[in-house]
Amino acid sequence: MNNLVFIENGRTVTDSLTVAEVFGKEHKHVLRDIRYLECSEEFIESNFGLIEYTDPRNRTQQKYIITQDGFSFLAMGYTGKEAAQFKEMYINEFKRMREELRNQVPVLDSNAAIAIALRQTADVMDKLPQIESKLETIGRKLETQITLDSGQQRRLQQAVSKKVCSIEPDKDERGELFRQLYKEIKDRWEVPSYKDVLRQDLQAVLNYVEAWRPVRRAG
Repeated sequence: MNNLVFIENGRTVTDSLTVAEVFGKEHKHVLRDIRYLECSEEFIESNFGLIEYTDPRNRTQQKYIITQDGFSFLAMGYTGKEAAQFKEMYINEFKRMREELRNQVPVLDSNAAIAIALRQTADVMDKLPQIESKLETIGRKLETQITLDSGQQRRLQQAVSKKVCSIEPDKDERGELFRQLYKEIKDRWEVPSYKDVLRQDLQAVLNYVEAWRPVRRAG
C-alpha cells in the first residue's frame, strides 16, 4: 500500500483514514479510539490534529492528522498477528520518510535565487524606517535609565572635591561640606547615591556643583 506516511509542515505524519484502511477498521472506530486514548491533553494536542476533508460524496467529514508518536500510542491498542505486521510496515515507512525529509535540499536556479534575494532586500528596505524608529526609541529609553559609569563617577567626585577645596582651605573642616554637597545632589536628583545619577543628568549636576555655595551654620 502506498502513501502510508506523508510529509506535512516539515513532519512525517499519517492520518486516521489511512490507519483505518490499513488495519481494516471503520474510520469512525479509529476516531473513537483516538478520542478515548488514555494520555494527556498535551500529548493529544501535539500528536493528533483534527481537520476537515471532503469525502467522495462531497460531504464535509473529519479526520486526524497523526504524528509518528501519536501512531505508536494509538497502535499499541491494536493486537494480533496482522496488526503486528501493519505496525512494522508503518514504522519502516515513518523511518523512510524521515530520511527523505532529512535529505531534501531545495535547489534554486540562479534567477529564482536572485528574485528571492531582491524580494527579501525590498522587505528589509520597507521595514527600515520602522526599525530605525524603534532603535531611536530604545536609545532614548536607555539614556533615561542608564546611570553613571565609573569614569563619569570619578569626574563628578573630582568636581565635588575641587569645589569643596576651593571653599575650605582647612582639610579638617571639609568633611561637613562634602556631606552637605553630596546630600544636596541626592535630594535634588532624587537618587540614593551620587553613583545613581543618570548619565543624561551629569552635565546639569556638574553645573550645579560649579555654582554651589554651602550653607554655613552659626557657630
